[in-house]
Amino acid sequence: MSNDKQFVTEITPQSEDFSRWYIDTIKKADLMDYSPVRGCIVFKPDGYEIWEHIKDNMDRRFKETGHRNAYFPMFIPESFFQKEKEHVEGFNPELPWVTEAGGEKLEERLAIRPTSETIFGHMYSKWIQSYRDLPVMINQWANVVRWEKRTMPFLRTSEFLWQEGHTAHENEEEARQETMQMLEVYREVVEEVLAIPVIMGQKTKSEKFAGAVDTFSIEAMMKDGRAVQAGTSHYMGTNFAKAFEIQYLNRENVLEFAHTTSWGTSTRLIGAMIMVHGDDRGLALPPKVAPTQVIIIPIGPPKTRDQVVGRADELFAELKKAGVRVKMDDRSDVRPGWKFNEYEMRGVPVRLEIGPRDMENGVCVLVSRITGEKKVIQQDNLTEEVQAMLEQVQKDMFERAQSFLQEHFYSVDTLEEMKALMEEKRGFSLAGWCGSEVCEDKVKEVTGATSRNIPFEPSEEKHTCLVCGQKAEHTVVFARAY
Repeated sequence: MSNDKQFVTEITPQSEDFSRWYIDTIKKADLMDYSPVRGCIVFKPDGYEIWEHIKDNMDRRFKETGHRNAYFPMFIPESFFQKEKEHVEGFNPELPWVTEAGGEKLEERLAIRPTSETIFGHMYSKWIQSYRDLPVMINQWANVVRWEKRTMPFLRTSEFLWQEGHTAHENEEEARQETMQMLEVYREVVEEVLAIPVIMGQKTKSEKFAGAVDTFSIEAMMKDGRAVQAGTSHYMGTNFAKAFEIQYLNRENVLEFAHTTSWGTSTRLIGAMIMVHGDDRGLALPPKVAPTQVIIIPIGPPKTRDQVVGRADELFAELKKAGVRVKMDDRSDVRPGWKFNEYEMRGVPVRLEIGPRDMENGVCVLVSRITGEKKVIQQDNLTEEVQAMLEQVQKDMFERAQSFLQEHFYSVDTLEEMKALMEEKRGFSLAGWCGSEVCEDKVKEVTGATSRNIPFEPSEEKHTCLVCGQKAEHTVVFARAY
């Protein structure tokens, strides 16, 4: 029992070492394990189920906006990468190559996909001949490989799971509408499903996707004040269409290049969710993605145990029938207090307690993982009360994260001010920027922060560059990032 108790409670406090807290939490919550290959992880059932719920919520929205799923090979000929110079330069350091197969050396090296713009471009050039073939709107759920030097489970691994959408359109207007539509889909999922508030905006030139004309992102703040890029959407212009000859006969029977887009999110959303909502007790999972939304724990002495467990079984069946993801822990050799700690550590949003006195009174107790609120409810209203508390937990989580973002979002006017702020506090800085990459690089050199994006709706407009003091062309969010 002492070892079990230690397992539940021994998590490094966030204030002591945030990275260590993160590793402790995901290991003790049994979300993943390390594989024998450096930088790769095994998704254990709870960890993978979180991804499945994210995927389901996102995929439904993709299909509602007219996209269809397909699958493309993970092996990409080296020559494909040479067709778009900026793209290959952006990815070359991270590319793993297959040079031999079947005991023979390959005539051409094959990259294990870091992203699939090139193979999509090759296939689209075959499929698109006329304006009648457009738009093409395809998404793929797949794995990708980027050989990272520094890794962290879920947030940055050598292999990870993701989705990538690639679309082709007749003109720039349609392609840009698609780009922004998908960014909004990402915002909706991340804020409404994962309960993570984000800042939407455009990436600076130095931070945009390799080969894109414009890149747009949603940025989230972790509890240590660092940023995670939670999703990106790219307008590619005709860059990839020209490289891969994606041409079509327009309505005037003239040959034109298609305008393409690319957009993606990945399993780093799981890492972001953990870092935004978790606390010193462990995970805190939004109900919409929690593998277990409600844990039922029967309580009472041995003489009433069978009766209590029998009633708990009936409550379990009722919730399950209503579509609630519910489990029951009726182990008799583990104390209720230990169970409470365990399921708090695992982030289960709602705990349902029932004992012999509760049975006599026709009630049970619901407890919120987020606020700790205990609510005595009538068993006759079980489903409605549980669903109401799940909705409240989801709302509470978003509001808490939003308050944290607002409280750690600072306005600065000079580089010295930002440097002092970064050394003393955690969070994002809003500052003016002249548009010069020299000034942008200076911010990173002095503070370790990078430009996250140029927000669509900044809390205020900045008029001078924080580095050179010249007129600001943009108001930019800067932060240290994962």
